[in-house]
Amino acid sequence: MCAAALDEYCGSVFWNASYVDKAEPDLPACLEQTVLVWIPLGFVWLCAPNHLVSLCKRTRKKHMSKLYLCKQLLVSLLFLTAIASLAITIAEDHGPNKDSTQTEKNAAVYYVNPVLFAVTWILLFLCQEGVRRKEGVVDSATLFLFWLFLVLCDIFPFQTLLREALKQGKVTDVPRFCLFYISFGLELFALVLSAVADISPEDRKHIKKNPERAAAFLSRITFNWMSSMVVKGYKKPLVQEDMWDLNEADTTAYISQRFQSNMKSKLAAAQVEYQNKLKKRPNRDKAQQEGFQNGLSNGLGKGVSQDVLMMEEKGKKQDEKKKKKKKEEEDYPNSWLVSTIYKTFKWILIESAFFKLLQDLLAFVSPQILKLMISFTQDKSRHVWEGYMYAVLLLVVAILQSLFLQQYFQRCFVLGMKVRTALMDAIYKKALVVSNDTRKESTVGETVNLMSADAQRFNDVTNFIHLLWSCPLQIIISIVFLWIELGPSVLAGLAIMVLLVPINGVLAAKARTLQIQNMKFKDDRLKIMNEVLNGIKILKLYAWEPSFQTQVEDIRDKELKVMKKFAYLSSVSTFFFTCAPALVSLASFAVFVNVSTDNVLTPEKAFTSISLFNILRFPLSMLPLLIAAIVQTAVSKKRLEKFLSGDNLEADIVHHDPSFSTAISISNGSFAWERDAEPLLKNVSLEINPGRLVAVVGAVGSGKSSLISALLGEMHSTKGFINIQGSLAFVPQQAWIQNATLKDNILFGSPNDERRFNDVLNACALETDLELLPGGVLTEIGEKGINLSGGQKQRVSLARAAYSEADIYLLDDPLSAVDSHVGKHLFDKVIGPKGILKNKTRILVTHGVSFLPYVDEIVVLVDGVISEVGSYNSLRASRGAFSEFLDTYAKEQRNRTQSESGHSPVKEDLELLPDFEDIHPDSPLEDAVSSTLKRENSIRRSQRNSSIRRRKNSSIRKTENVDELKKGQKLIEKETMEIGQVKFTVFLQYLRAMGWGYTAMVFLVYFIQNVAFIGQNLWLSDWTNDAIEYMNKTYPPSERDLRVGVFGALGVAQGVFVFIGTLLLANASVAASRILHSRLLRNIMRVPMVFFDTTPIGRVVNRFAKDIFTIDEAIPNSFRSWLLCLLGVLGTLFVICLATPFFTIILLPLAIIYYFVQRFYVATSRQLRRLDSVSRSPIYSHFGETVSGLSVIRAYNHQERFLKHNEITVDENLKTVYPWIVSNRWLAIRLEFLGNLVVFFATLFAVISRDSIDSGLVGLSISYALNVTQTLNWLVRMTSELETNIVAVERVSEYTKLDNEAEWVTNTRPHEKWPEAGRLQFENYKVRYRPGLDLVLHGITCDISSAEKIGIVGRTGAGKSSLTNCLFRIIEAAEGRILIDGIDIATLGLHDLRSNLTIIPQDPVLFCGTLRMNLDPFDTFSDEDIWRVLELSHLKDFAAGLKEGLQHEVSEGGENLSVGQRQLLCLARALLRKSRILILDEATAAVDLETDDLIQNTIRKEFSHCTVLTIAHRLHSIMDSSRVMVLDAGRIVEFDSPQNLLSQKGHFYAMAKDAGIAQNDYTSL
Repeated sequence: MCAAALDEYCGSVFWNASYVDKAEPDLPACLEQTVLVWIPLGFVWLCAPNHLVSLCKRTRKKHMSKLYLCKQLLVSLLFLTAIASLAITIAEDHGPNKDSTQTEKNAAVYYVNPVLFAVTWILLFLCQEGVRRKEGVVDSATLFLFWLFLVLCDIFPFQTLLREALKQGKVTDVPRFCLFYISFGLELFALVLSAVADISPEDRKHIKKNPERAAAFLSRITFNWMSSMVVKGYKKPLVQEDMWDLNEADTTAYISQRFQSNMKSKLAAAQVEYQNKLKKRPNRDKAQQEGFQNGLSNGLGKGVSQDVLMMEEKGKKQDEKKKKKKKEEEDYPNSWLVSTIYKTFKWILIESAFFKLLQDLLAFVSPQILKLMISFTQDKSRHVWEGYMYAVLLLVVAILQSLFLQQYFQRCFVLGMKVRTALMDAIYKKALVVSNDTRKESTVGETVNLMSADAQRFNDVTNFIHLLWSCPLQIIISIVFLWIELGPSVLAGLAIMVLLVPINGVLAAKARTLQIQNMKFKDDRLKIMNEVLNGIKILKLYAWEPSFQTQVEDIRDKELKVMKKFAYLSSVSTFFFTCAPALVSLASFAVFVNVSTDNVLTPEKAFTSISLFNILRFPLSMLPLLIAAIVQTAVSKKRLEKFLSGDNLEADIVHHDPSFSTAISISNGSFAWERDAEPLLKNVSLEINPGRLVAVVGAVGSGKSSLISALLGEMHSTKGFINIQGSLAFVPQQAWIQNATLKDNILFGSPNDERRFNDVLNACALETDLELLPGGVLTEIGEKGINLSGGQKQRVSLARAAYSEADIYLLDDPLSAVDSHVGKHLFDKVIGPKGILKNKTRILVTHGVSFLPYVDEIVVLVDGVISEVGSYNSLRASRGAFSEFLDTYAKEQRNRTQSESGHSPVKEDLELLPDFEDIHPDSPLEDAVSSTLKRENSIRRSQRNSSIRRRKNSSIRKTENVDELKKGQKLIEKETMEIGQVKFTVFLQYLRAMGWGYTAMVFLVYFIQNVAFIGQNLWLSDWTNDAIEYMNKTYPPSERDLRVGVFGALGVAQGVFVFIGTLLLANASVAASRILHSRLLRNIMRVPMVFFDTTPIGRVVNRFAKDIFTIDEAIPNSFRSWLLCLLGVLGTLFVICLATPFFTIILLPLAIIYYFVQRFYVATSRQLRRLDSVSRSPIYSHFGETVSGLSVIRAYNHQERFLKHNEITVDENLKTVYPWIVSNRWLAIRLEFLGNLVVFFATLFAVISRDSIDSGLVGLSISYALNVTQTLNWLVRMTSELETNIVAVERVSEYTKLDNEAEWVTNTRPHEKWPEAGRLQFENYKVRYRPGLDLVLHGITCDISSAEKIGIVGRTGAGKSSLTNCLFRIIEAAEGRILIDGIDIATLGLHDLRSNLTIIPQDPVLFCGTLRMNLDPFDTFSDEDIWRVLELSHLKDFAAGLKEGLQHEVSEGGENLSVGQRQLLCLARALLRKSRILILDEATAAVDLETDDLIQNTIRKEFSHCTVLTIAHRLHSIMDSSRVMVLDAGRIVEFDSPQNLLSQKGHFYAMAKDAGIAQNDYTSL
């Protein structure tokens, strides 16, 4: 019916099968004039409204480019051709010269088509104008597609007209013939122009920074705009400056703004729901309270011995857990996060789902075309053009599939990136306002983890979220098609697939438990390593390295055992995974052939089924992985929801009401740290007038810091209110320093004013320090202020406050961390009545009694209550809490105050002069390492020594140009980031560690497996040819069984070989891991101390953590995948060449293109990866910093600035992540095109040589080719991953090549009892820290006889510590020698030397492990010995009181012991050794006076017969020595008994006077 109407409309036949059923087919003219015209026109009419909308809007005038004018000109010309064509038709029908004999007129189509075209061209004219007016649009995808469709559809009439003319030898309808070819030319030209981007001049400068904006449609779908970066990355390693700007929609600010607005509404709804839930359960809270109380009492009862109780409690715990779990689930508003994410990003999700759906459907078209193709090769009577058509169809389907797939991936990965960004930003924003309750629930580390791990999990899951529906869809469609092919026999194959899922599940569960075990060992190992590296100095001084080395190696052995188990497990699962496809096809085919004798396996059936089974493998293997990932993400979701929905700080605690006359007033306030806790400060009322200096005093724990926190609004107010007028500045008790330059730390976001800045530096006594810092004010301060001493940090923190020019200053004990005279200076110049803050309101928490007379008012706190307020004198007089406080503190400070209260005015002026700074104006620049080592006492150790006075010759002059510091100058060498290609030797190094035998075996076994795989498929193709052989005969059962048997055997063989290969590889990689780690450990233990002083510990730990982890897990996996991929690709190419030998011609060009694409990509991708990790760490460290400095940031009210900074840091990271995502797509699309070409040529050559080839082989080669695309992609991925991972081997081996210190044991061994006398001789001893640096000790010569007690004193940096370092040969002599009992110590092994000397170090360092292990790591002493020394060191009662006694676990860094107890344990170590020489590096750390006394007495008694060298910081302790050595600048300036020295009135006398020791105090000695 329809066809007849069309016949009449065209005036010719619409369709007749005879047209195509010939060797040279063609389409009927009517079809070409109707359907082929309507397709493109219909498309453009549908899309036009979208473009026309922008014509109606008012937009700013944009100029008209030449390109635009050309496009419009072409459309106008085309319009003219349409009009001309209509004119011809009218002229022929109604013209003056029309032939009267002609009765029939032109058909309707000749009137309709020109009109249709004319209208379309007008429409197009308007559309192009619409496109021009759109903001930021460079071309139109729909218009490009329209021209493309039009040209493709016009190709058919193009060849029809030509063939017609050639057949007849003349052109019948000249005008229409000419018009068609003219318009075809114009259309082709228009197609070319529509593919070019039209960039306006004002956009050009943006485009340099972001080429994506200028990418035309073709460039966007092939990611061609990325090429410029890829080429750049190939030429030279990329750096952060090469990164392009982000698109507006990808920036943190944009994403977070949308996410936050959605989160507000969703979270509010969830909170309402949560409140309603709580209301329904009134009696639960009471139960909870009781439970809480019980829990507390239990916890206190347990005390130390948790382990013993653990067992009894387990039973109870199980029941409690169930209850608790229920409780925990709803303890916060939940299930709002996912919906927020969905609402924010729903369009990307919908778009990507659409692309995924198209791609999934197209995936099933290829097997159908393959089926047609095979039947074509079997039937030799078919026309050749069908084959070519199938080849082209396969290519088109494959290309479309590639394009859709890459668009889908691009969207998913960008979505993952955006989700991660949104979450990171939300976490950061939340952290700035989070209340103390929520903050207490998680440590800083855990909060940073939310940002690093949990946000990353969401990122990973969103990448693949669509597989949730796509996998089931693919599975269903595959089964339907397989059913069509094989009927019910498919169920056999399917049953095997389904059976493998639980097997994999069981293996995965087992693997999971192993993984957890492995993580535990890893954590233990790293914990010990961390301790070893932190206490490496102690290990060297005590010669304890071997003990700790074996500890680490024992754990490592356990770890490797678990790793081996894990590897074996994974090889079992690999075995199943490899066997799966073979078994599945075997089961299906065997059942199919056996069910009935009519079922014959034809090539179409076999190979179509195999390609369908291949499609099935992916979703079946992905689903379990996806579900596991989703389960993990669910945990992250809970954690994030809990954190993000926690309470915020109450904003209304502190009022800012300007009507008050006071600066600060608190009326009747009670404050608690947590919402339901007891208030710490009770009924506080306080009024402070503007411009007053108020001191807050009280005993430890009386609530002084809490008062400051309450003023900052950090505490919950249970009643009363606070009013504050003006801005705040806050100096916390523990200075918070940012990882930025010193200047940035002080400016803290305020504008730079040089004069004010210098005044502040001067007042805060920072000028002398600046001369010591290599870069002056521009010195980079490490994380947590690592390269400043405690006192310096405190002064920087004070300077920050002073510079901020706030109205009110809250100073929380800023003077405790600095030396007394520095404290005095700070008080005078900054805080006190004459300081630079003299007109501001200041609240000073202090312990320093000496400042109290100068303050306006004193507030005395006792147990959270203000007991009295008043001036110094009035409070002294009232004899209340204040005078008690004075009495307690005066005792401790008596010796200080003597020197401070102003006995010697001369001395005080001197105090602030830098030490004789100008005596050596030309002293050479000293390198920062030695100055740091010299200042070991002041920086690495105590906090007391940040005195202003500095030693003379290390006055590092401010270097003019910070960048030009010499290599030795920089304290911390920058870590080298590897660039460029990894050297081949590194691969060889790894293979050598695996063992050559293993390596060869692995290669061989995998190769045999590949041969089995190919053999199986060739057998199958041979089997399918039986279908032709036994065409009409019965199929002999024996033949059938043989076919099935061999097929199955080859399938199982593959699995077995892969299994063996994987086992071998597992053994080999474990061996490699063992060798590489033990080499690293051995060497690090033997590296000299200088290395640890110049290398941040984190960097060394990283080698043991991340790099070893990579060697253990990542490298073996990527190595295996790479091998399998490589062999897979080679096998595929081999089979195709076997089937169609023509294919070899194409191989070379394809290989060359492939190689180049891969090299370009790997260079860029690897560098982008590195940049990503480099730019990622600042995000986390800035976040960690923010969390630890929250109260400071809030006090200064700088939240906005930090938010901005966070956005910038995250954006910098996104700038590397986004190109990395695109570079993967860039690569994938190019490789897939290559793969599609392989398929195309395989089919093309099969068509060309179809007479000489059997259909089984065609099926084989094409189904192989269809698989090659994915494998090619994987091969490049794996190569680049392997290259990235192998860097770990390079980094580890870098540390195995470091120079070692001297041998531990040499041939010259001292006798057992050495040193018997303990006599020390220094002979012209000189030493420098590193070759090429200045001497630290300049020729020390002295003789210390047996059992002498020597005190060593000197200013910071005089070389006191260097002397001990030399005795232990931590640093080796430059000249001269040291003799102990006549033996030159340089000839001995280090361990022989060090184990025969004893030192009590300044810092008591303890290690994780038992108490016993800390005293005697080698188990050389009996328990009695140990108890004896514990008694001597006054620890016996303590140790006996512990449940486990000597087996008591010491926590990390000894944190579960007090500082005093730790110091006594070090004494016990020394007593246990009992060697004849004892070095005492006097503890300046906070050892209370009483512990100090105990230690001194024990030493006097127990070491009376030993030679004792005491490095003194407090002169009191050495006034009873037999002699005192005074060092200055590395020389001995005085050496005599204390009394003689005092009477000489030299250096020692000056120091004694400083310390407030008058001569007459000691004359009695």
